[in-house]
Amino acid sequence: MAATEKDQSAIEKAKQLNNIPWCDEYEKMISGMLYDSFVSELEAGRFRARAWCHKFNNWFPHEDPTMDFRRLCEARRKLLPEIFGAVGPESTIEPPFICDYGSNIRIGSRFFANFGCIILDCGLVEIGDRVMFGPNVHLYAATHETEVESRRKDIEYTRPIVIEDDVWVGGQAVILPGVTIGKGSTVSAASVVTRDVPPWSVVRGAPARVVKQVTPVEDLPKGTTPSPVTSPRYEQYGSSSQLNNEDREQQLCNPKHIASSKSILEEY
Repeated sequence: MAATEKDQSAIEKAKQLNNIPWCDEYEKMISGMLYDSFVSELEAGRFRARAWCHKFNNWFPHEDPTMDFRRLCEARRKLLPEIFGAVGPESTIEPPFICDYGSNIRIGSRFFANFGCIILDCGLVEIGDRVMFGPNVHLYAATHETEVESRRKDIEYTRPIVIEDDVWVGGQAVILPGVTIGKGSTVSAASVVTRDVPPWSVVRGAPARVVKQVTPVEDLPKGTTPSPVTSPRYEQYGSSSQLNNEDREQQLCNPKHIASSKSILEEY
């Protein structure tokens, strides 16, 4: 159900973000009220996001002989602040990526989104530190009334999405409006998350339900990034790790590594 008055806490959050298309309908939009998405300010915001997505998804440094995978990731990271409301360090998004506004998205440090991520950020979307998305993860903060009349008038509303620190969302999962996913949780591939997920949980299915709890770990200070030695993903994206190809091959062929991978596949 749509809200009937503006949410001052949401408006205050938005004031801390960049690239916002401010207007009265924008304040209604992020407050969860019924609003008109076709006012000029919001149309301009969506047009800007589409232009940026086209640039981000199609840019590639073909003619730069110094370019390698690490530099490619760094170059793409420099594009993110042009559209997002806020973005932490060492965050990586693989194209193609699509968003509605971009400005309503706040991303923490070391966020990673694999290919095909879509975020409909008509409502505020907050993503914590060290969050990982598999391919084709979709977040929908936009919604409509089930009663027909408002849809005939192109009137809609939103609900915010919050994904806390250290969450892993599997490929092709869908996160619906109003959902909070608690810290340390895992959303199994192809799940549809319709309600809040408790911290340190694993959820699966459509609709997603808790199937197990995981062992809580100590919180890290906001913005903390583990060292490359303890973060395999840093090595993947060109860290200063000193492991050579032979070392990596030995690690991957280690019986403990193989057994661990097998147990994960069997579990999920």
